[in-house]
Amino acid sequence: MSNSSFITEFLLLAFADTRELQLLHFALFLGIYLAALLGNGLILTAVACNHHLHTPMYFFLLNLALLDLGCISTTVPKAMANSLHDTRAISYAGCAAQVFLFVFLISAEYFILTVMAYDRYIAICKPLHYGSLLGSRACAQMAAAAWGSGVLYALLHTTNTFSLPLCQGNAVDQFFCEIPQILKISCSRSYLRSFWALVVGVWLVSVCFVFILFSYVQIFRAVLRMPSEQGRHKAFSTCLPHLFVVSFFVSTGFFAYLKPPSISSPSLNLVVAVLYSVMPPTLNPLIYSMRNRELKWAIRKVISWTLVNSYTFPLFFLK
Repeated sequence: MSNSSFITEFLLLAFADTRELQLLHFALFLGIYLAALLGNGLILTAVACNHHLHTPMYFFLLNLALLDLGCISTTVPKAMANSLHDTRAISYAGCAAQVFLFVFLISAEYFILTVMAYDRYIAICKPLHYGSLLGSRACAQMAAAAWGSGVLYALLHTTNTFSLPLCQGNAVDQFFCEIPQILKISCSRSYLRSFWALVVGVWLVSVCFVFILFSYVQIFRAVLRMPSEQGRHKAFSTCLPHLFVVSFFVSTGFFAYLKPPSISSPSLNLVVAVLYSVMPPTLNPLIYSMRNRELKWAIRKVISWTLVNSYTFPLFFLK
């Protein structure tokens, strides 16, 4: 197969050879997917329905939950379907769509995390200017810029990746269409054409990371100068979850895309891909709600309302 024009489908990485293990992987991914849907769905409902949470911080958290839902829904359902139906195939168009959506959602999520660092910086270091710098219009513009930048970045990488001729078969060594694995089956000379897109990506990630790092240096300096222990505790309760999410997101993403070929292996690639693509959407709701009393209270209120209505709704028809 010498050219990508002859490729009509790709073969994704199979989780296991035996039917029992395939069904086990399906059940495991189903549990993770349902947990992500539940957690992010609760955050979306709690923020949307509680007017006390209609603040910039929770507005950006709502955007993060939306992106997490989209990100995990781009990769996991297809992997589940392949395990359930004992197949590895994904169409050429489906693979291109998966690459575009995944890069768009994961890059937009990183940009939203950068904006969230700016939000915490203004809230803690410049509280008197918070209302003027982060009004509803400014928040909407920053969120739109993050989503729009994600679309442009995804277009750049998708068009660059699928413009390369593929000379080494159609087997993608990952459970979803991941750019590094697609580049491995491209022609060796064409591989160099993707270098400039990688440079752009590394530059964008580095600029955002430096901005986040600078913001948190200023935040910690301001927090440590607070005379009130209660004030320090409240500041850390809103900042530490975000810092943990950013650190985990960036470290696993960098390792996945920039690790040396000498330590690359199918099992390691699979573990790292699960860590940066599947685990953040699942764990983010837990991380953000763990130390946030307002959000925990709003989520409990949503759960209580749901349970009460699910109990009274059948009784209405029995009257």
